[in-house]
Parts: sequence; structure tokens; C-alpha cells
Amino acid sequence: MEKLNVRLMAFDLDDTLLDSNTNISDKTVATLKKCAEKGIYIVLCSGRAKAGMTKFQERIGLTQSEYGKYMATINGCSLFNLQTGKEIFSRSVETHVLLEVNHMAEEMGLYSEVYSANTIFYKKETEWTLKDVQLCKVTGQIVPEYEKFISENKFPKMLVPGEPEKLKILQEKAKEKLGDRATIFTSKPFFLEVLPPDCGKGIAVLWLAKHLGIPESQTMAFGDAMNDENMIRLCGFGVAMKNGNEELKAMADFITYKTNDEDGVADFIEKHVL
Repeated sequence: MEKLNVRLMAFDLDDTLLDSNTNISDKTVATLKKCAEKGIYIVLCSGRAKAGMTKFQERIGLTQSEYGKYMATINGCSLFNLQTGKEIFSRSVETHVLLEVNHMAEEMGLYSEVYSANTIFYKKETEWTLKDVQLCKVTGQIVPEYEKFISENKFPKMLVPGEPEKLKILQEKAKEKLGDRATIFTSKPFFLEVLPPDCGKGIAVLWLAKHLGIPESQTMAFGDAMNDENMIRLCGFGVAMKNGNEELKAMADFITYKTNDEDGVADFIEKHVL
């Protein structure tokens, strides 16, 4: 099989590196460690906040290595050097955009959330906000004066959880009203995400590659959903999961031969990189 020259790999978590039980298999861990031993950077890149990604970073066990010390959070809005604990790259959504989306959401009976590195903040706790907190494994916090809280702080993203049909309508309205002032997409059918313009996992990954002196042509990204579109499209080699979104698979350079429950990532790396 074709051997690809790769020096940095970025990995989405849910339904990509993680199986359906949100675990990383022993085989996948061993494969990622082999890559690091060969001088390939391993970068987890998720929509989750930093606190919700830590246990996966620990599971891989490369944080103390030069090749496993970077992590991209909140769909590429933040990049961390885990050895120093410092954020080395960040983007935030303009306050007026957050307030506009929140207003549109509440008109439809939906409630938005904003994120810090370890907490999800919201005005009202609903079954949908709880779903996000439980999925991300971070702290959820009710903020009574939510609009004031938004106005006085900076946030990398807003998420509106809710019924998929309602979110489709909200997405159309928000895109029409905000235009190029925000990046808007659904990461899951029940999660609508609002990020800064010109932001995404791929932009963060390529910023890191440049920071490390690695050409774009030697970067590789793995993903399954449309919040991975940015890095699948921009990285040198975009790899969509066999179990992934059909639209994403259509734009990828490669598709894994196996699903996330069959060690699809490890299998592809063994065949094409190692």
C-alpha cells in the first residue's frame, strides 16, 4: 500500500479515536506510541473543553513526550502545551454575536451554553444541557444573569443543544443573519455550534504545524463529522472514518477500511504510515 510521509497527525475523539463506548483500545494506544517513537506528533483535536479531554490524553500516555504534548480543544479555538499548561493559540466569538444567537435560540425555546477550559455555563438546565455536560464529562454551571455574564467575558464558542429539527431552523436563521461574522455548524444533530469566523480544527492544526516547522503537506487528520470538515479539507491528508458522515467522506483524501469500533484509525496508520 501507498506509504505516506507524515510528521503530524490530528485526531477527532468521538466516533473516530473513541469507540462507541468512548474508549481508546489498547491496539490504538500502541499504534499512536509507535508513531511518536518515529517522531510523529500526535494531537487530539476535539469540540470538547480541555477538562473533558484530559483523561483521553492520559490514556494515550504521551503527554510527557515532545510528540504528545499538544492538544486542540473547542473545535480548534484553543491550543495547549500540556507540559507548561499554557494556551499557545486562542480565538473567541464576538460578544454581540453570542448575544444575537442566544436571543434567536430563546425565541425558539432553546437555551445556549458558553465554554471555558473546564466549565459549561448556561442560563437554564435542560435535558439537552445535561446531555452535553455528561458527554463532555465537565462541570455544568447555571448563571442567572447569563446575558450580563456573556457581555463581560470572552468565550471561544457557544453551543445550542436541542431537538435536531429546531436546530436546523436556527442554523439557517443564524447563518443568514450573521453571515461571515461566525462559523456555524452542527457537530452532532442535537448540537449547534457557533465559533469565531475563520476558525476550526484545521486552522489550529496548521498553525501548530507552522509553529513546529512542519509543512502542511506532512499533516494528516482523522474525523467523522462536519466539525472535522475544516481539518479534513485543509490538512495534507484528510482521512474520514468508514462510519463517518457521507458528506465528509466525499471530500476526504482517504476513508478508513474499518470503523471506530474496529480500530479503524490504527488499522489505517499501520497500512499507510508505519
